[in-house]
Amino acid sequence: MAVDNTKTLADWQAKAASLSFETRAFINGEFVAAVAGSTLTSINPATGSVLAEVASCDALDAERATQAARATFESGVWSRCHPSKRKRVLLRLADLVETHRDELALLDTLDMGKPISSSLGDLAGTVVCLRYQAECIDKLYGEVAPTGENALGLVLREPMGVVAAIVPWNFPLMMTSWKIAPALAAGNSVILKPSEKSPLSALRLAHLAQEAGIPDGVFQVLPGYGHTVGKALALSMQVDCLAFTGSTAVGKQLMQYAGQSNLKRVFLECGGKSPNIVFADCQHLDAVAQSAAEAIFHNQGEVCIAGSRLLVENSIRKDFVARVVKAAEHMQPGDPLDPGSFMGAMVDEAQYLRVLDYIRQGKSEGATLTLEGEANHSQGYFLSPTIFDDLTPDMRIGREEIFGPVLSVFGFDSEEQAIALANDSDFGLAAGVWSQDIDRIMRVSRRLQSGQVYVNNWAGIDQTVPFGGVKQSGNGRDKSLHAQEKYCEVKTVWMSLSV
Repeated sequence: MAVDNTKTLADWQAKAASLSFETRAFINGEFVAAVAGSTLTSINPATGSVLAEVASCDALDAERATQAARATFESGVWSRCHPSKRKRVLLRLADLVETHRDELALLDTLDMGKPISSSLGDLAGTVVCLRYQAECIDKLYGEVAPTGENALGLVLREPMGVVAAIVPWNFPLMMTSWKIAPALAAGNSVILKPSEKSPLSALRLAHLAQEAGIPDGVFQVLPGYGHTVGKALALSMQVDCLAFTGSTAVGKQLMQYAGQSNLKRVFLECGGKSPNIVFADCQHLDAVAQSAAEAIFHNQGEVCIAGSRLLVENSIRKDFVARVVKAAEHMQPGDPLDPGSFMGAMVDEAQYLRVLDYIRQGKSEGATLTLEGEANHSQGYFLSPTIFDDLTPDMRIGREEIFGPVLSVFGFDSEEQAIALANDSDFGLAAGVWSQDIDRIMRVSRRLQSGQVYVNNWAGIDQTVPFGGVKQSGNGRDKSLHAQEKYCEVKTVWMSLSV
C-alpha cells in the first residue's frame, strides 16, 4: 500500500478537527459502556488536550466478553466455517482498513504522539499483515505420519479457542494486526485489550470488523487498564491463549496469572536492549550512521527493537559517533501532524519523566554526553535525541530498556569482545551487524543471542519471516506462517486399518 505524502500539516489539522471517536467497548457485536460506568481519559500527548473519555472495562466486562467468545467458538460459526469464508472476510477487513487508512493513522497519531508519516507506514504494514494471514488460511496443511500398513496417523491443526490479545501503545494498530490476524485466521475467537494510552484505533477497527462480516462474539475490544481488565483476562478460565506485547515485568506477571488459572498458553514479545554492531571494515559510513540514528530515534525511541546499544570498533568509533551525532541533529521532534516531522511527542508525562531520569542517571554514571537532547514541555511531551559514549557494561543506561530517544555507545577491539558485549544482556529481541566480511557476518550472526539479526540494515523485514525474542525478550513468534501455527492446537488421530 503506497503511503500518501501529498497532505500538508493544514490538511491533517483539518481532518483531525473533523474526527469523531468511538469510546465504547465492543462486546458480542454491540458497542456498550463499561458495566461499572468507568472511563479513562485519552490525552493528546503533543498538546496535553483531552481527546475523549473512553470506557474503562474491568472484570465484569471481561466475564461478559469471555462468555460470548466461548459460546461463539463452540457454535462453530467461525471456528468450523469453511476456510475460504474466513479468508474472504479477513481480506474484506484488510480492504476496509486500507480504505480508512488516513482516519486510522490519524487516531494513532493523536492518541500516542507519533508522527503521521510513521502512522501511515504502520497502516501499510497492518494491511499487509491482514492480507498475508488471510492468504495463509488455505495454505497450511496437516500431516500424514509415516506408519505401517495397518494404521493411518493424521496430524491436524485446530483452533485453540479463545485468544486474549494485549497490545502496546507504541504501534497501536500494527501490533494489533500482528496478534489478531493470525489468531482469527486460525479460527479462534479473539478478545483485544488495547493499551489504555492508545485505545481509539482499536475501537474504530471494531466497526470495520463488524462491517467486514466477522460474526458477533468472534472479535471483541475491551479498553481499560492492565491491572483491571487485563488481569481479569489473564486469570480467566475461559481464555485458552494469551498473546502479549509489552514490558518484561508485565510479561512475567501474565505468566504467573496463567499458572494460577488454567495453564493457558502465553506468547510474549517483551522488552529489548538491542545491540547494533559496526565493524571497521563496513563501507559507506555516513549511510550506516544514518541508519544507526534511525534505529534508535524512530518513533521517539519508543520501539521494542530500537538499536539502543551501538557497539563500534574502536579504530573508527570517534569518527563514526560524530557522524551519528550529525545525523541525529536532523531528527528533531515536531508537530506529529506535520508530515515533515521525524519524531513526535512522548506518549505521556510518565514516559517523558522516566526518560529524563535515565538521562540524569547516565550523566551521574560517568558516560560521555556526546549529544544532549532538549526537553520541551511547554505544551506536550517532547524530547530530542540524546547520545552517550564511553559506556561500560555496568551502567544502567546501557543495560535497562529506556524506551526513549537515548543512544548508548560502547567501543570494542575484537570480534570476540563485540559478541560478548552484545550478549551481555537480559534481553534478546534484535541485533544488527555491519560488515563487508561475509565470513564474519555468518560467524557473528550465529553466535548472537537474538530472535532476529539484521545484516547491513536495521529492521529490514516483512511478513514472510517470524518476529520475536529469546531470553527475557519473550517467546513465540509474530508474523509469517509460524504466527498462525502458534494459535493452533496440534491433534493426533490414529486410525487402525484392517489389512
